[in-house]
Amino acid sequence: MAAHEMTQSAATASISDDATAGTEPVRRGVGFGERVQRLLPKLVLGPTMLTTLLFIYGYVIWTGVLSVTKSRFLPQYDFVGLLQYEKLLDNDRWGVASLNIVIFGGLFILICLGLGVLMAILLDQKIRAEGSIRTIFLYPMALSFIVTGTAWKWILNPGLGLEKLLQDWGFEQFTFDWLVDPDMAIYTLVIAAVWQSSGFVMALFLAGLRGVDNSIVKAAQLDGASMPTIYRRIILPHLRPVFFSAFIILSHIAIKSFDLVMALTGGGPGYSTDLPATFMYTTAFSRGQMALGSASAMLMLGVVLAILIPYLYSELRGKNNG
Repeated sequence: MAAHEMTQSAATASISDDATAGTEPVRRGVGFGERVQRLLPKLVLGPTMLTTLLFIYGYVIWTGVLSVTKSRFLPQYDFVGLLQYEKLLDNDRWGVASLNIVIFGGLFILICLGLGVLMAILLDQKIRAEGSIRTIFLYPMALSFIVTGTAWKWILNPGLGLEKLLQDWGFEQFTFDWLVDPDMAIYTLVIAAVWQSSGFVMALFLAGLRGVDNSIVKAAQLDGASMPTIYRRIILPHLRPVFFSAFIILSHIAIKSFDLVMALTGGGPGYSTDLPATFMYTTAFSRGQMALGSASAMLMLGVVLAILIPYLYSELRGKNNG
């Protein structure tokens, strides 16, 4: 009996070993497939991440390093501390560029927001041919700033565009020479930029208006509130996230409006329409002062971060509270 039990136990162990041996390669195969699936996204995204780190963040760091050196036409790594920033703040041309970005950016953002809200409210009334009107308003956003600047350069040219047209129509005393007036040329940038971007702001607010609950509006109407009051007191306060998003986008457009300036005014007359972006390019690549241009680029980055960080903080805090 004991011998029979030992034989039976040995057979059972043998069967168990065979089963284990038979399933072991299958388990190894499943584990390898899972590892491949986990590694595949990293393999696909890896080159993009490396390129981003090198050509964006790497160059940001390199620009910061150059801004504390005395580099001119070529990089030099003789560190001089904050000397370039001191020179930058004492530079009259940088002062003009800084004042211009305040004027241009402030007017551009305020006018785009105002026009965008008004056009969105207009289209929200379910008017006839809404699709065609919305397309017309949005069309300028499909153009690049180079095209916009070139078109408005022709329109505002005193000897070619609007001024000449009205004088040919009999309004001989009409003048509109802002494009060649150093004191007014900055406002031509505002006109061109608002023409291009206000339709995009309109689309943002129109989407926000269409997302407002109609029951709130109907309840306010039953209480006797007029539509202007409803928009001012109820609907527009609900669109504060849209206002903030539009402000961030418009601020970004204003800060990087290099191509619009170069196409419309070239920074002139003189350097009366210089913006920080054009100052940085001209200083670093045309005048051979790479360190000074890098310092201006780092100050521009600081302004962008000062705008983006509060926005990201508010978004993350809202998600965490939600």
